[in-house]
Amino acid sequence: MRYRMLGDVRVGAIGFGTMPLSIEGRPDETRAVATVHAALDSGVTLLDTADSYHPPGGTPGEGELLVARALASYGGGTDDVLVATKGGRGRTADGDWSVNGRPEHLRRAAEGSARRLGGGAIGLYQLHKPDPAVPYAESLGAVRELLDAGTIRLAGISNVDVPQILLAREILGDRLVSVQNRYSPAVRDSEAELRLCAELGLAFLPWSPLGGISRSSLDGASALEEDPEFGAFHRVARARGVSPQRVALAWLLGRSSTVLPIPGASRPSTVRDSAGAVSLELSPEELAALNAA
Repeated sequence: MRYRMLGDVRVGAIGFGTMPLSIEGRPDETRAVATVHAALDSGVTLLDTADSYHPPGGTPGEGELLVARALASYGGGTDDVLVATKGGRGRTADGDWSVNGRPEHLRRAAEGSARRLGGGAIGLYQLHKPDPAVPYAESLGAVRELLDAGTIRLAGISNVDVPQILLAREILGDRLVSVQNRYSPAVRDSEAELRLCAELGLAFLPWSPLGGISRSSLDGASALEEDPEFGAFHRVARARGVSPQRVALAWLLGRSSTVLPIPGASRPSTVRDSAGAVSLELSPEELAALNAA
């Protein structure tokens, strides 16, 4: 595993987004835990979850509890594992997503997350999404209070634009260490945020980093094999003898030294394939072709 910095913490350059283990369509507990263990075996040390990762009608925090159980049952060491969770979103009964950035809600949510994850300070707590009904500075103020109280160690923000990053930096200072925005072969509208993170030394955690690349090649032929928009990823994959998903993650790592992709997975084989992206060195010519795709 190669490593990158998240604040003052060194983590594996490929993280693991555990959302698929917790929402609708999730695998059974045995396979879910085995998938987390496979990630750890592969050198992954950043696990990303949220209190809202649960099926419609489920209980907030189910995803966090799963991560805690998986870590507790792991046969190896976990001292170097950083668990990142998020607060400020929820699920409705019909499966939609809600947002709640009220300071009192964020304080309660973080305290609940800390209990579910084992009772200590949360390694990285991320404000899940700006709430249009609440001034962003007020939500960030609650995160600052959580830092001051020791409930959380490091802070991150998600689904934000450049002015919101700059405001968070002003309010949270150096304790703001990460930005988690959607970024993938198919969705590249966070270029300005990615550049700002590189300038400020903030980790950039792309969520849904495999957008545009179809189901894992481990499941069979890709439906996007000949798609001209993303064909470059498949051509490089065929030439290298690896999955297009691994190529996409290696491309993301090449976008900036601050990028920490957090691909999801629901099977051990898939998370192992993702972790292998750290050893795939793409040539300048390959990177140029993928950048232009």
